[in-house]
Amino acid sequence: MTICLDMMGGDFAPLEAVKGIRDYLAEAENPALLFLVGDEAQINPLLQQYQIPADKVRVFHAPQVIDYNESPTKALKEKQQSSIAVGFHLLASGKAGAFISAGNTGAMLVGAMYSIKPIEGVQRPTISTIIPKDNGNTGLLLDVGLNADCKPEHLNQFALLGSLYAKHILGIDNPRVALLNIGEEEGKGNLLAQGTYPLLKENEQINFVGNVEGRDILLDKADVMVCDGFTGNVILKMAESLYEITHRKEIKHDYLDRFNFELYGGTPVLGVAKPVIIGHGISHAKAFSNMIHLAQKMIATDLLGKMKTSITPNA
Repeated sequence: MTICLDMMGGDFAPLEAVKGIRDYLAEAENPALLFLVGDEAQINPLLQQYQIPADKVRVFHAPQVIDYNESPTKALKEKQQSSIAVGFHLLASGKAGAFISAGNTGAMLVGAMYSIKPIEGVQRPTISTIIPKDNGNTGLLLDVGLNADCKPEHLNQFALLGSLYAKHILGIDNPRVALLNIGEEEGKGNLLAQGTYPLLKENEQINFVGNVEGRDILLDKADVMVCDGFTGNVILKMAESLYEITHRKEIKHDYLDRFNFELYGGTPVLGVAKPVIIGHGISHAKAFSNMIHLAQKMIATDLLGKMKTSITPNA
Protein backbone atom coordinates (compact mmCIF):
# COMPACT_ATOMS: atom_id res chain seq x y z
CA MET A 1 0.00 0.00 0.00
CA THR A 2 1.37 3.41 -0.98
CA ILE A 3 0.04 6.82 0.05
CA CYS A 4 1.27 10.05 -1.53
CA LEU A 5 1.55 13.18 0.62
CA ASP A 6 2.03 16.74 -0.61
CA MET A 7 4.75 17.98 1.74
CA MET A 8 4.50 21.61 0.65
CA GLY A 9 0.76 22.13 1.14
CA GLY A 10 -0.42 24.05 4.19
CA ASP A 11 0.67 27.05 6.21
CA PHE A 12 3.03 24.98 8.36
CA ALA A 13 4.49 22.67 5.73
CA PRO A 14 6.72 20.81 5.53
CA LEU A 15 7.49 20.77 9.28
CA GLU A 16 4.02 19.78 10.51
CA ALA A 17 3.68 17.22 7.72
CA VAL A 18 6.90 15.53 8.89
CA LYS A 19 5.67 15.57 12.51
CA GLY A 20 2.42 14.00 11.32
CA ILE A 21 4.36 11.28 9.50
CA ARG A 22 6.32 10.58 12.69
CA ASP A 23 3.08 10.22 14.66
CA TYR A 24 1.42 8.05 12.00
CA LEU A 25 4.37 5.64 11.83
CA ALA A 26 4.35 5.36 15.62
CA GLU A 27 0.61 4.62 15.73
CA ALA A 28 0.01 2.38 12.68
CA GLU A 29 0.34 -1.38 13.10
CA ASN A 30 1.03 -1.94 9.41
CA PRO A 31 2.00 1.47 8.01
CA ALA A 32 1.76 2.17 4.32
CA LEU A 33 4.79 3.21 2.28
CA LEU A 34 4.65 7.01 2.08
CA PHE A 35 5.56 8.91 -1.07
CA LEU A 36 6.59 12.41 -0.01
CA VAL A 37 6.37 15.04 -2.74
CA GLY A 38 8.08 18.40 -2.44
CA ASP A 39 11.37 20.27 -2.16
CA GLU A 40 14.08 17.77 -1.17
CA ALA A 41 16.23 20.51 0.34
CA GLN A 42 13.50 21.29 2.86
CA ILE A 43 12.17 17.77 3.42
CA ASN A 44 15.29 15.64 3.88
CA PRO A 45 16.81 17.54 6.85
CA LEU A 46 13.45 17.33 8.66
CA LEU A 47 13.19 13.60 8.00
CA GLN A 48 16.61 13.17 9.61
CA GLN A 49 15.79 15.51 12.50
CA TYR A 50 12.61 13.59 13.37
CA GLN A 51 14.25 10.21 12.75
CA ILE A 52 11.83 9.05 10.07
CA PRO A 53 12.93 5.53 8.99
CA ALA A 54 14.27 5.65 5.44
CA ASP A 55 12.53 2.41 4.47
CA LYS A 56 9.10 3.86 5.34
CA VAL A 57 9.22 6.84 2.98
CA ARG A 58 10.34 7.78 -0.50
CA VAL A 59 10.91 11.39 -1.50
CA PHE A 60 9.89 12.71 -4.93
CA HIS A 61 11.45 16.07 -5.70
CA ALA A 62 8.97 18.77 -6.76
CA PRO A 63 10.59 22.23 -6.82
CA GLN A 64 7.38 24.18 -7.48
CA VAL A 65 4.46 25.03 -5.18
CA ILE A 66 0.94 26.13 -6.13
CA ASP A 67 0.12 29.09 -3.89
CA TYR A 68 -3.32 29.67 -2.39
CA ASN A 69 -4.01 32.75 -4.51
CA GLU A 70 -3.24 31.11 -7.87
CA SER A 71 -5.82 30.05 -10.43
CA PRO A 72 -6.11 26.26 -9.94
CA THR A 73 -6.52 25.23 -13.58
CA LYS A 74 -3.83 27.60 -14.84
CA ALA A 75 -1.40 26.64 -12.08
CA LEU A 76 -1.77 22.90 -12.70
CA LYS A 77 -1.05 23.42 -16.41
CA GLU A 78 1.88 25.79 -15.93
CA LYS A 79 3.45 24.21 -12.84
CA GLN A 80 3.94 20.61 -13.93
CA GLN A 81 6.71 20.23 -11.33
CA SER A 82 4.55 21.44 -8.44
CA SER A 83 3.95 19.11 -5.50
CA ILE A 84 0.23 18.86 -6.32
CA ALA A 85 0.81 18.13 -10.02
CA VAL A 86 3.46 15.49 -9.28
CA GLY A 87 1.22 13.95 -6.60
CA PHE A 88 -1.68 13.57 -9.02
CA HIS A 89 0.67 12.08 -11.62
CA LEU A 90 1.75 9.41 -9.12
CA LEU A 91 -1.90 8.71 -8.27
CA ALA A 92 -3.16 8.66 -11.86
CA SER A 93 -0.31 6.40 -13.00
CA GLY A 94 -1.11 3.86 -10.29
CA LYS A 95 2.17 4.29 -8.42
CA ALA A 96 0.32 5.67 -5.38
CA GLY A 97 -2.95 4.41 -3.94
CA ALA A 98 -4.12 7.75 -2.47
CA PHE A 99 -3.13 11.41 -2.49
CA ILE A 100 -3.28 13.88 0.41
CA SER A 101 -2.71 17.64 0.42
CA ALA A 102 -3.43 20.62 2.65
CA GLY A 103 -2.49 22.94 -0.20
CA ASN A 104 -4.55 24.88 -2.75
CA THR A 105 -8.07 23.43 -2.41
CA GLY A 106 -9.11 24.50 -5.90
CA ALA A 107 -6.10 22.79 -7.46
CA MET A 108 -6.88 19.61 -5.51
CA LEU A 109 -10.47 19.63 -6.75
CA VAL A 110 -9.46 20.34 -10.36
CA GLY A 111 -6.86 17.58 -10.18
CA ALA A 112 -9.35 15.13 -8.72
CA MET A 113 -11.90 15.92 -11.44
CA TYR A 114 -9.56 15.87 -14.45
CA SER A 115 -6.54 13.76 -13.48
CA ILE A 116 -8.47 11.04 -11.65
CA LYS A 117 -11.99 11.65 -13.00
CA PRO A 118 -15.33 10.79 -11.38
CA ILE A 119 -16.56 7.23 -11.00
CA GLU A 120 -18.67 6.29 -14.02
CA GLY A 121 -22.25 7.29 -13.28
CA VAL A 122 -21.40 9.90 -10.64
CA GLN A 123 -22.90 13.19 -11.78
CA ARG A 124 -21.19 15.36 -9.17
CA PRO A 125 -18.42 14.34 -6.76
CA THR A 126 -18.96 15.74 -3.28
CA ILE A 127 -17.13 16.64 -0.08
CA SER A 128 -18.41 16.06 3.44
CA THR A 129 -17.72 16.97 7.04
CA ILE A 130 -17.91 14.99 10.25
CA ILE A 131 -20.68 16.06 12.64
CA PRO A 132 -20.07 15.35 16.36
CA LYS A 133 -23.37 14.26 17.93
CA ASP A 134 -24.33 15.33 21.43
CA ASN A 135 -24.57 11.69 22.60
CA GLY A 136 -21.03 10.82 21.50
CA ASN A 137 -21.92 9.37 18.09
CA THR A 138 -20.65 10.70 14.78
CA GLY A 139 -22.60 11.86 11.75
CA LEU A 140 -21.82 13.02 8.23
CA LEU A 141 -23.02 16.14 6.38
CA LEU A 142 -22.66 16.55 2.63
CA ASP A 143 -22.21 18.50 0.42
CA VAL A 144 -20.25 21.17 2.28
CA GLY A 145 -19.03 23.42 -0.51
CA LEU A 146 -18.06 21.61 -3.68
CA ASN A 147 -21.50 22.00 -5.29
CA ALA A 148 -23.16 25.29 -4.36
CA ASP A 149 -26.08 24.62 -6.73
CA CYS A 150 -27.55 21.14 -6.90
CA LYS A 151 -30.35 19.16 -8.52
CA PRO A 152 -32.41 16.52 -6.69
CA GLU A 153 -30.53 13.78 -8.56
CA HIS A 154 -27.25 15.06 -7.13
CA LEU A 155 -28.49 14.93 -3.53
CA ASN A 156 -29.81 11.43 -4.15
CA GLN A 157 -26.32 10.32 -5.17
CA PHE A 158 -24.75 12.18 -2.24
CA ALA A 159 -26.98 10.13 0.03
CA LEU A 160 -25.62 6.87 -1.39
CA LEU A 161 -21.99 8.01 -1.37
CA GLY A 162 -22.39 9.28 2.20
CA SER A 163 -24.03 6.03 3.31
CA LEU A 164 -21.15 3.96 1.96
CA TYR A 165 -18.62 6.24 3.66
CA ALA A 166 -20.53 6.11 6.95
CA LYS A 167 -20.73 2.32 6.82
CA HIS A 168 -17.18 1.43 5.78
CA ILE A 169 -15.17 4.31 7.29
CA LEU A 170 -17.23 5.45 10.29
CA GLY A 171 -18.38 1.91 11.11
CA ILE A 172 -22.14 2.61 11.14
CA ASP A 173 -23.89 -0.60 10.13
CA ASN A 174 -27.11 0.72 8.56
CA PRO A 175 -26.69 4.51 8.29
CA ARG A 176 -29.87 6.57 8.66
CA VAL A 177 -30.10 9.12 5.85
CA ALA A 178 -32.01 12.38 6.20
CA LEU A 179 -32.67 15.42 4.03
CA LEU A 180 -31.78 18.74 5.67
CA ASN A 181 -34.92 20.86 5.44
CA ILE A 182 -36.91 23.64 7.13
CA GLY A 183 -39.56 21.26 8.43
CA GLU A 184 -40.02 17.59 9.24
CA GLU A 185 -43.11 16.98 7.10
CA GLU A 186 -42.90 15.64 3.56
CA GLY A 187 -43.53 18.42 1.06
CA LYS A 188 -41.68 21.07 3.06
CA GLY A 189 -38.84 23.18 1.75
CA ASN A 190 -37.71 24.87 -1.42
CA LEU A 191 -37.91 23.36 -4.90
CA LEU A 192 -34.69 21.41 -4.37
CA ALA A 193 -35.90 19.82 -1.14
CA GLN A 194 -39.34 19.07 -2.57
CA GLY A 195 -37.78 17.40 -5.60
CA THR A 196 -35.22 15.45 -3.57
CA TYR A 197 -37.54 13.93 -0.95
CA PRO A 198 -39.37 11.47 -3.25
CA LEU A 199 -36.07 10.33 -4.80
CA LEU A 200 -34.62 9.54 -1.38
CA LYS A 201 -37.86 7.89 -0.30
CA GLU A 202 -37.77 5.56 -3.33
CA ASN A 203 -34.04 4.83 -3.13
CA GLU A 204 -33.76 1.23 -1.95
CA GLN A 205 -29.98 1.49 -1.51
CA ILE A 206 -30.26 3.81 1.49
CA ASN A 207 -32.04 3.87 4.84
CA PHE A 208 -34.03 7.10 4.43
CA VAL A 209 -35.65 8.43 7.62
CA GLY A 210 -37.15 11.70 6.33
CA ASN A 211 -36.36 15.35 6.93
CA VAL A 212 -34.24 16.86 9.69
CA GLU A 213 -34.13 20.53 10.65
CA GLY A 214 -31.18 22.72 11.59
CA ARG A 215 -31.80 22.07 15.30
CA ASP A 216 -31.43 18.32 14.67
CA ILE A 217 -27.98 18.41 13.07
CA LEU A 218 -26.09 17.92 16.33
CA LEU A 219 -28.65 15.48 17.74
CA ASP A 220 -28.75 11.79 16.94
CA LYS A 221 -31.63 11.99 14.46
CA ALA A 222 -29.67 10.73 11.44
CA ASP A 223 -26.21 9.46 10.51
CA VAL A 224 -25.97 10.99 7.03
CA MET A 225 -27.54 14.36 6.21
CA VAL A 226 -27.66 15.71 2.66
CA CYS A 227 -28.01 19.27 1.41
CA ASP A 228 -26.66 21.55 -1.31
CA GLY A 229 -23.09 22.76 -0.92
CA PHE A 230 -24.11 26.36 -0.21
CA THR A 231 -26.13 25.36 2.84
CA GLY A 232 -23.57 22.79 3.96
CA ASN A 233 -20.68 25.23 3.75
CA VAL A 234 -22.52 27.78 5.89
CA ILE A 235 -23.07 25.09 8.55
CA LEU A 236 -19.45 23.94 8.33
CA LYS A 237 -18.04 27.45 8.75
CA MET A 238 -20.39 28.17 11.64
CA ALA A 239 -19.26 24.99 13.40
CA GLU A 240 -15.63 25.99 12.89
CA SER A 241 -16.31 29.41 14.39
CA LEU A 242 -18.01 27.85 17.43
CA TYR A 243 -14.88 25.82 18.10
CA GLU A 244 -12.64 28.88 17.63
CA ILE A 245 -14.77 31.01 19.98
CA THR A 246 -14.95 28.39 22.74
CA HIS A 247 -11.22 27.73 22.39
CA ARG A 248 -10.42 31.45 22.57
CA LYS A 249 -12.67 31.95 25.60
CA GLU A 250 -11.14 28.86 27.22
CA ILE A 251 -14.51 27.14 27.53
CA LYS A 252 -13.58 23.54 28.22
CA HIS A 253 -15.86 20.61 27.46
CA ASP A 254 -15.21 17.20 25.90
CA TYR A 255 -18.05 17.70 23.43
CA LEU A 256 -16.80 21.07 22.21
CA ASP A 257 -13.32 19.60 21.76
CA ARG A 258 -14.78 17.21 19.18
CA PHE A 259 -15.33 20.17 16.83
CA ASN A 260 -11.56 20.38 16.32
CA PHE A 261 -11.10 19.54 12.62
CA GLU A 262 -7.65 18.09 13.28
CA LEU A 263 -9.25 15.07 14.96
CA TYR A 264 -10.67 14.05 11.57
CA GLY A 265 -7.74 15.10 9.40
CA GLY A 266 -9.23 16.19 6.09
CA THR A 267 -12.17 15.60 3.83
CA PRO A 268 -12.13 13.02 1.04
CA VAL A 269 -13.53 13.84 -2.38
CA LEU A 270 -16.31 11.25 -2.66
CA GLY A 271 -17.25 10.06 -6.11
CA VAL A 272 -13.85 10.19 -7.84
CA ALA A 273 -12.09 7.01 -8.92
CA LYS A 274 -9.22 7.08 -6.39
CA PRO A 275 -8.81 8.36 -2.82
CA VAL A 276 -8.10 12.11 -2.74
CA ILE A 277 -8.08 13.82 0.67
CA ILE A 278 -8.03 17.59 1.14
CA GLY A 279 -6.69 19.04 4.37
CA HIS A 280 -7.24 22.40 6.02
CA GLY A 281 -4.60 25.01 5.23
CA ILE A 282 -3.77 25.40 8.91
CA SER A 283 -3.27 21.68 9.50
CA HIS A 284 -0.79 20.61 12.16
CA ALA A 285 0.75 17.22 12.90
CA LYS A 286 -2.45 15.64 14.27
CA ALA A 287 -4.38 16.52 11.11
CA PHE A 288 -1.66 15.15 8.80
CA SER A 289 -1.43 11.93 10.80
CA ASN A 290 -5.19 11.44 10.74
CA MET A 291 -5.36 12.14 7.00
CA ILE A 292 -2.84 9.34 6.40
CA HIS A 293 -4.84 7.01 8.66
CA LEU A 294 -8.00 7.89 6.72
CA ALA A 295 -6.34 7.26 3.35
CA GLN A 296 -5.11 3.88 4.58
CA LYS A 297 -8.61 2.94 5.73
CA MET A 298 -10.15 4.02 2.42
CA ILE A 299 -7.70 1.78 0.55
CA ALA A 300 -8.00 -1.14 2.96
CA THR A 301 -11.81 -1.19 2.84
CA ASP A 302 -11.86 -0.71 -0.95
CA LEU A 303 -14.38 2.07 -0.40
CA LEU A 304 -14.14 3.35 -3.96
CA GLY A 305 -14.58 -0.13 -5.37
CA LYS A 306 -17.79 -0.43 -3.36
CA MET A 307 -18.93 2.95 -4.67
CA LYS A 308 -18.25 1.87 -8.25
CA THR A 309 -20.42 -1.23 -7.88
CA SER A 310 -23.22 0.74 -6.17
CA ILE A 311 -23.49 3.58 -8.68
CA THR A 312 -25.56 2.87 -11.77
CA PRO A 313 -24.00 4.55 -14.85
CA ASN A 314 -26.18 7.29 -16.33
CA ALA A 315 -28.51 7.06 -13.32
